[in-house]
Amino acid sequence: MRVELVTTLKRQATKILADLHTSKEPVLITEHGQPSAYLVDVDDYEFMQQRMAILEAVARGEQAIRKGNIFSNVEAKEKMNKWLK
Repeated sequence: MRVELVTTLKRQATKILADLHTSKEPVLITEHGQPSAYLVDVDDYEFMQQRMAILEAVARGEQAIRKGNIFSNVEAKEKMNKWLK
């Protein structure tokens, strides 16, 4: 992973962005020697957001199962048929 100082980002933003779009490699921005932010390509960010939404939905489903909030196959089909009509 590429690491850049925030001051370098300020001075060379156009070049850093061009390199980012070409390489698709995230850039870690540091301030005072400490990690401050990641700079990622828009497509990669949107892909990560979609993945996170799927994982959150799976986690909600697992939590519902643990709580006993479940439906039989027949009940689920009946509920889905209402939505699909």
